[in-house]
Amino acid sequence: MTPRPVRVLTALLIATAAATVVVEVLNFWYAPERGVGFAVRTGWALVRTLGWLILIFQVRRARATAKPLSLILTMTTLFAVGRLIVPSSGRPPLPGLISFGVLALLCLTVVVLLHRHPGIDAHLIHQPRRPVLTREGLSLREAPPSDPWVLTARLASFSYSPLMLVPALTAVGTLRHRPEWTLAVILWILAGIAVSYVALLSAYFIGRGSHRARAALTSTTLAVLAFDLPLCGILLGEDGLIRDGAPLVVAAAITGYALRRAAHTPARVAV
Repeated sequence: MTPRPVRVLTALLIATAAATVVVEVLNFWYAPERGVGFAVRTGWALVRTLGWLILIFQVRRARATAKPLSLILTMTTLFAVGRLIVPSSGRPPLPGLISFGVLALLCLTVVVLLHRHPGIDAHLIHQPRRPVLTREGLSLREAPPSDPWVLTARLASFSYSPLMLVPALTAVGTLRHRPEWTLAVILWILAGIAVSYVALLSAYFIGRGSHRARAALTSTTLAVLAFDLPLCGILLGEDGLIRDGAPLVVAAAITGYALRRAAHTPARVAV
């Protein structure tokens, strides 16, 4: 039977996913203008809502990735929804501010429960069983626990690609007034796609204790910041730098901190 704290957490996650949709609908309703940038950011916010459904599944299945995923989802949700609430000029609508406050409270409550509640922590310690070939034949064994800092670095680095593609696609709408930046925007989009493969390969070898993979992901993080932030500032202005650059900076900081902590943790060998 599912423990009561887990059931409460699941209900909060469902409420958070629903609140995210409500806030996005209110933003769309009150938005003074609906250009390309607004459409891209709203689409990304809606797609990211599916992440909360994945988190519900992982909590129910007692997956260790639930903790870092909740941290990444909270960070991206608050930035993505918050940047839709604040208009380019004027004051944000009161209903939007109230709904954002409720959403922020739900997100923070979810993170605190996942990281601090002993009952939920005990629930997430359980590891899934997997088939292992032994001398006696095929049997089920408990999978070795994963380093939570490695999982955090993996998930945080996986967010680089969408956090780059959102401003890059938003910048497409500015090219009719600044066609000389067309090649830069194309390279921006290609870089956003390529970094997903680099993060995937690095994350795989980091899980096996590779020091080179940690160095490669650190270098990739710095390169992503050096490439993305100037383009955000040039093509999207100061507003775009805050709206689109800040989430990437936070994701990079989480990745760097997690890599540093993982470097001091002995690698676990699967048996």
